[in-house]
Amino acid sequence: MSSDDRKRAYRMDLLVASAMVAAGLVIFGLSVARLAAAHNPQMAQATQPLQSTPGAETKPSAPAEPVTTGARPNEIPPEPARPDADAQKAGAAPALPPAPAEKVAAPIKDR
Repeated sequence: MSSDDRKRAYRMDLLVASAMVAAGLVIFGLSVARLAAAHNPQMAQATQPLQSTPGAETKPSAPAEPVTTGARPNEIPPEPARPDADAQKAGAAPALPPAPAEKVAAPIKDR
């Protein structure tokens, strides 16, 4: 490829790239103008509004909520999952099993 051909190809590529940038800026400007001109934006509704079923006036809407006091039962006192060292020496067993040992692989060899 000669020097003149390379210059011509470079100029053509530069012209195409400039045209693409200009077209993108025009589309961006038109989009911004359209958004700015929308004084009455319309919202889309994803679902249809709820309609009452026939005979809903005579049926109860939901079952009655069970009555709870919100108080914690106090028959069984709470215990920690892992008792402290003094309690373990006294014979208290932990509520959870011991954690598994870490698995260690062989070291990665350098290439």
